[in-house]
Amino acid sequence: MVLAVIATGIMSGLGGTALALVLHTIQHLAYGYGQAGGPQNFLQGISAAPHWRRVAALFACGMVAGLGWWELQRGGRPLVSVTAAVGRGDAPGRAMPALSTLIHVLLQIVTVALGSPLGREVAPRELGALLAARGGRILGLTPEDARIIIACGAGAGLAAVYNVPLAGTLFILEVLLKAFSTRAAMAALGACGIAAMMPWTVLGDVQQYDIGPMPLTPAILLWAICAAPVIGICAHAIKSLCTLVQNRAASGAARIAWCVAVFTGIGLLSCLFPQLPGNGRGPTQLALAGHVGMMLGLELLGLKILVVMGALRAGAAGGLLTPSLTMGALLSTVLVAGWNLAAPAVPVDAAALIGGMAFLGTFMAMPMTALALGIEFTRVGHDMWFPMALAMTLCVAVAHACAHLTHLPGPLVRPTAPGSVSARS
Repeated sequence: MVLAVIATGIMSGLGGTALALVLHTIQHLAYGYGQAGGPQNFLQGISAAPHWRRVAALFACGMVAGLGWWELQRGGRPLVSVTAAVGRGDAPGRAMPALSTLIHVLLQIVTVALGSPLGREVAPRELGALLAARGGRILGLTPEDARIIIACGAGAGLAAVYNVPLAGTLFILEVLLKAFSTRAAMAALGACGIAAMMPWTVLGDVQQYDIGPMPLTPAILLWAICAAPVIGICAHAIKSLCTLVQNRAASGAARIAWCVAVFTGIGLLSCLFPQLPGNGRGPTQLALAGHVGMMLGLELLGLKILVVMGALRAGAAGGLLTPSLTMGALLSTVLVAGWNLAAPAVPVDAAALIGGMAFLGTFMAMPMTALALGIEFTRVGHDMWFPMALAMTLCVAVAHACAHLTHLPGPLVRPTAPGSVSARS
């Protein structure tokens, strides 16, 4: 088992590094940035790109998504999600088809790089799980150890691409295994720790978001208590909508037309709002820097929800981790702008962090993992952990109450399908 953990960490780390390099290369080629003295991040690159290039890149994204997943559905073996591969309890997981999974992973990375509004984190999780399953089979692990190591492969993939070993560990225990044991915890910590370090020589030991000092004040605590129920209701409503459109996702040849239409539309919108393409890291960074006002935040929030639901309806695959964080951060900037008109002032950056992470944890049904992501994404100081945890608790509780009252969101037609609304895909 020790050898399996080490091998899984190394393979998932190398896989995550390779996917990140592919993503960045395609982004630079598609939008023509990355040269010395020019724009160095995705949002800056899109903002500097001419309008025709934005539309052309998103049109290409639609063609790749539509044709790629249509052909994969038509000629490939049925995909198996990480959840199905891990299995439940004593029930053995299903084998992930190697070639189909690799194509599916690359399609996600290419489309996100070209501007898909979905997230990139499902791809390294699936690749890590695939590699871990193959490694476990070679080493002859017992069914229970094989289940743990597949989950570790997925969590280590997440840890590698985002440099979040603690969040990767909690994702394994909270979301995939849904149980805690000393053996599983040690394996998860080992695999995620190794995987997170693997990209350092290429990508650096960096945090995902830059923030300024965030001193804790009574106003921040009061805002977290008052805003959390609103954020919980909104997270519940948006997740219900995303589930609804995903249950009606295009398939077959219709997926081609849907993808081309939706992604070309996103390209046209990007001429006015360059923050829309991509998984949402750019607008989230703006919100965490306090550079998003009420009107821009409201516009970007509405459009982000629209394009994410459009991509899901079109049948595109990808994650919802960063998109949901973006929605929560933008929603929080709008709420705090109204709050500051009549109540003790709360810094916009602190509100975006607290509300964004609470929304993420509620939307993805992984509050502990989301809290760890918030800490590791930003390396925020210890004092802010309390309002983040408080808001998360209230937000999740309100969302659960809404689900009980409304019986929404409804069940996914294919709950274990790769790219589903669930964090478990």
